[in-house]
Amino acid sequence: MISDTQIEHWLREDIGHHDVTNQVPGETTGRLVAKESGTVAGLEAARAVFDYLGVDVTGSVDPGTRVDAGDVVFQVEGPARDVLRGERVAVNLAGHASGIATKTRAAVERARGESDAVRIAGTRKTTPGLRGLEKRAVVAGGGDTHRLDLSHMVMIKENHIAEMGLEEAIGEFRERVSFATKIEVEVETVEDAPRAAEAGADIVLLDNMDPEAVETAVSALEVYEGTLTEASGGITLETVPEYAATGVDIVSMGTLTHSAPTLDLSFRTSG
Repeated sequence: MISDTQIEHWLREDIGHHDVTNQVPGETTGRLVAKESGTVAGLEAARAVFDYLGVDVTGSVDPGTRVDAGDVVFQVEGPARDVLRGERVAVNLAGHASGIATKTRAAVERARGESDAVRIAGTRKTTPGLRGLEKRAVVAGGGDTHRLDLSHMVMIKENHIAEMGLEEAIGEFRERVSFATKIEVEVETVEDAPRAAEAGADIVLLDNMDPEAVETAVSALEVYEGTLTEASGGITLETVPEYAATGVDIVSMGTLTHSAPTLDLSFRTSG
């Protein structure tokens, strides 16, 4: 849910101390238009900006819709001053989110060429203040959000293991966690994967392994019924098919959120 406070912050950041360019009288209409093909997202945030300013939004496509260059994403109508005040913030939000959705869609489609079961997931490598926007964009592109914050799942990483030991860390956090919360354990070697499962990991994250090592680890974990496997670390659009073919359950990619190019959108008023 996007708060009025957040929207006001976005608008104040953009308008600065003394802007005169938005002081345009009368009413106007406008439209958000795609300048290239992609998958749109972030429209709830863009609409919220215009709603906050009292500008009517109509004809909006649904998040996850594929668009081509020239397609209208949505239209607006209202006071020219408010339309002009909101348009850049709205375009920036929608363009950023749509870039994430577009990259996620590409990753999902490439993975589906090898496996119908594998999930493509985002990570916590998100922009501070924009995690909700970016996570929803991953979903719009057909991906999985993974955990939304630290409280959604216990993830035991290499630093925990270095300090406490693998089995000790799992045992410690298992005692402290709710029965409803899953425990994921990050391992960096094939040999440590069954150790983590044996100690009680619900999900074993195979970190920075090449596809051959991931496939070996997945095979070693088949005897642990119900244990999920996840591959992560440096996976790109080019390599995601290789990882999807290993039999792993989840492929997580930080690049979906931290390196996705903005989808080129344009806002045009009609006067």
